[in-house]
Amino acid sequence: MTDTHPPEKYQAIPELMRLARGAYKRSADVRLAAAELEDLPTSGGYLLAYLAAGEESIADMIQGLGFTKQAFSQLVDTMVVRGFLTRDVDPGDRRRMTVRMTERGEAAARASYEGCLEVDKELERRLTPEELAGLRKGLSVLAEIKASLKDQAIRRGLSPV
Repeated sequence: MTDTHPPEKYQAIPELMRLARGAYKRSADVRLAAAELEDLPTSGGYLLAYLAAGEESIADMIQGLGFTKQAFSQLVDTMVVRGFLTRDVDPGDRRRMTVRMTERGEAAARASYEGCLEVDKELERRLTPEELAGLRKGLSVLAEIKASLKDQAIRRGLSPV
């Protein structure tokens, strides 16, 4: 059996990120299962968070999720069928659609949020305020680095011709 806890020695940041990946998802999944909402698609929690904030256009949500329009549409289709969302034609512009959470979607958004909040509280318990600020700053810088490299991406296994 493999130990999933990092040893008390130096480890590369990508390895630490691999080990840490999923902490929020697992915590949210526990809450979703308890509420009998475990059929929420993996990326569905992110979409519900965008909708709960109410500040994003569909184009912004697609970009924020890193999806193509087709992948976003498939996610919305799945979430509509499973009762998390409704989709309607925008009455102000019939070429556009509006996406809204159902009561079930709102319950899933709450459960996901509570699961994530639980991890945040555990981080606050285990880290000093300075360490937590450093973690946030480091992750923000990594996001900036990623954004600056987006035009330089090449697909694995293909030559950058």
